Amino acid sequence: MSANDTLPYGTSDPARSDAVADGSLGVVGVGVIGGAIVRRAVLAGHVVVVRDTRPDLRDVLDGLWETPEQARAAGRHIRIARGWAEFASARVIVEAVPERRDAKAEVLRELDRACPPDTVLATTTSALSLTDLAAASGRPGRVVGLHLPLPAAGLAEIARTVIADTSAVARVRELARALGLETVTVGDRAGLVSASLLFGFLNQAVTMYDQRAAGRDDIDAAMRFGCGLPLGPFELLDVIGTDTACDILDTLAVRHDEPALRPARRLRHMALAGLLGRKSGRGFYDYRDQADSDAAAPTRRSRGASLVRRVGIVGTGTMATGIAEVFAKAGIDTLLVGRSDARAKSAWEAVAASTGRAVRRGKLTEADQTAALERLDPSSDLDRLAGCDLVVEAIAEELPLKKQLFERLGTVCRPGALLATTTSSLPVIECGLASGRPEDVIGMHFFNPAPVMRLVEVIPSLETSARHVDTAREVCRRLGKHPVQCMDRPGFIVNALLFPYLNGAVRLAESHYAGADEIDAVMKVGCGYPLGPFELLDVIGLDVSLSIQRVLHDADGRPGTIPAPLLGHLVAAGRSGRKTGAGFRVYG
Repeated sequence: MSANDTLPYGTSDPARSDAVADGSLGVVGVGVIGGAIVRRAVLAGHVVVVRDTRPDLRDVLDGLWETPEQARAAGRHIRIARGWAEFASARVIVEAVPERRDAKAEVLRELDRACPPDTVLATTTSALSLTDLAAASGRPGRVVGLHLPLPAAGLAEIARTVIADTSAVARVRELARALGLETVTVGDRAGLVSASLLFGFLNQAVTMYDQRAAGRDDIDAAMRFGCGLPLGPFELLDVIGTDTACDILDTLAVRHDEPALRPARRLRHMALAGLLGRKSGRGFYDYRDQADSDAAAPTRRSRGASLVRRVGIVGTGTMATGIAEVFAKAGIDTLLVGRSDARAKSAWEAVAASTGRAVRRGKLTEADQTAALERLDPSSDLDRLAGCDLVVEAIAEELPLKKQLFERLGTVCRPGALLATTTSSLPVIECGLASGRPEDVIGMHFFNPAPVMRLVEVIPSLETSARHVDTAREVCRRLGKHPVQCMDRPGFIVNALLFPYLNGAVRLAESHYAGADEIDAVMKVGCGYPLGPFELLDVIGLDVSLSIQRVLHDADGRPGTIPAPLLGHLVAAGRSGRKTGAGFRVYG
């Protein structure tokens, strides 16, 4: 076996970290996070004493490694403790048992009785009161929080209470760095940074799935392709474990007095049924030998996309020109309609400049650029849209303007032509009703920059014809895009999940719990997000973000979705992000 009671301590290098010098590292609880800490410690050359009540602990420890050879080698650095006294030589002991107050407090008290006064006890709690656990331990000054947002996180949140010894905090910070982790030091707050922002997002994704607003695979794909997340919310919940997620959400809901944080019905039922995720072999996805039945389902194809030979784009802004470029490069004749010939010509020139940059980067040949520009026809005559099989509206995100345009499109476009709005949050049904032919109207929300981003949200209203839904999805595939389908609801998938998370980050900064730099670091390094929330807000635009958050709040009326005041203050001050030179940060 890779670890057993009779194995001696392995050879470690005390110079690696004072946190484990003259002794070993202890870990109580070898679940998802505890196992990740054990693995990091062994790879760093340290001896680890472990304790866990599970009868299959040896198999669990072997499961931390890719091969039996690695497991045998790791066994030289691991000892399974039969009793608490075997932790007495450890300078730091990490408590990583489930997120329940009684269980954690009991472990900390046992360790207090067994270990010398100088031993530091680190708890992985993310939602419970660290101060309460420290007081219950019997050594309040020597208890410090050590929270990994995710098992593969490259960052640890070091949480301290007002009564924590500075030396104890320093020792845990040193340990984290010895394990290859960056650190952010924060205070005692329910959820710290990562859990505060992450678990509300995950719970909301499950609620969206519960309400059948969108499918599991579409929600996961939307957040991967639309936001660049390494895992979709359901993939991530399967890594964390549905039971762990329920424990954390239950605690956060009570401590924040926020009903929206109570575990979604499906999440709680899955935990009760033992559908815990990867660790049980089945969660939102099936990890057993047989293929996932949903993933194996055949993709429905439509002949409608092949009948889309000519497309009209209405608008001359960034989104309109990006979408026009995508269609033209895909070999489809494209009419680009602006409010004037000059605006339409300027939009054509923007596409020429964009494709020129692609040629210089080797992404497009000169011949392909020439062919695409020849397919793109600028005009100011809306009546010419009568010859189009698909018309995509990409004007300003203002419902009265869109309704006015769709009223005109309903009379100009030929019967049966598909009319699409690129709205990111407005009701598709209102555009459909304004057209007088709602069965022909659908939402096709492209993401910016359209030539680069693979995701398109396809949003049928209650009146949209099924054949048009099939056509829209197939057109997306023809463009090289990944379509995800969503109910006609505020924010659709991405914005409905993304902007409450961003708003929560602003509220966290408003409370002075952590600064923008620390919060960005936790979400990027700790959770694998491509951008921190404040970086992303400055890219999107604070004015746009404020507008979308207001739409979401108007839809649900919950106090938790009220736009953070700081967001409004910055917009009022003209600090809308990168485009104005300043937002949460100043850009030279």
